[in-house]
Amino acid sequence: MPKNKMKTHKGIKKRFKLTARGKLLYKHPSGNHLMNSKNAKRRKRIAHPAIITGVYAEKIKAMFGK
Repeated sequence: MPKNKMKTHKGIKKRFKLTARGKLLYKHPSGNHLMNSKNAKRRKRIAHPAIITGVYAEKIKAMFGK
């Protein structure tokens, strides 16, 4: 067991969710207000979480301390 564990970045913890299989989910921006000016297709896309892949996912997972 390592002597010094890496602490979880609290801002990352609030903005992203790490699934059981190790995928990263995040909430689309611009989904809280002024929804009348956005078309239905855009509102549907904003409503569902998105998955992050690639290099950014690895960096964010490191900040999770995993």
